[in-house]
Amino acid sequence: MDFTACQMQLRQNGELIRELVASISQEQATIKPSPEDWSVLEVVNHLYDEEREDFRQRFDYLLHHPGEEWPPIDPAGWVTARKYNERELTNSLQNFLDERQKSLSWLANLDQPNLEKFETHPVAGKFHAGDMLAAWVAHDLLHLRQLVELKYFLVGELVRPYSPRYAGEW
Repeated sequence: MDFTACQMQLRQNGELIRELVASISQEQATIKPSPEDWSVLEVVNHLYDEEREDFRQRFDYLLHHPGEEWPPIDPAGWVTARKYNERELTNSLQNFLDERQKSLSWLANLDQPNLEKFETHPVAGKFHAGDMLAAWVAHDLLHLRQLVELKYFLVGELVRPYSPRYAGEW
């Protein structure tokens, strides 16, 4: 695994998330395509909580706290319990970007982390520190895709009663 490239990808992903969200209004940020879908605001706040309570923290546990139990998380439950969709978008985005910067600084200060260290995860089984880093980078990409889908939906709402279908099928 190229640890430096992963750090660069996390930096780039943060910038891409910033760029995708920056032009969205507060009103647009709360819109959900369906009751089951997340809004832009919910995605951004999910990324913020995952940055500080999941990926960085658990990567640290894998590297520096072997055998210690990980603090519990509930990413899906946090969306409603923490009232993500009632928050302010600009502050939420900045919170995520600040946490991402903390993560990048922390990662930059690691001296050749042993990515082979592992714990036995109750669902994933043998789970290496390298697996956590890979999941961290991939998690961003999943939500970048989700943000692009939400932007496409918002464009459709913006251009009503007209349709963007000539652009091609989504």
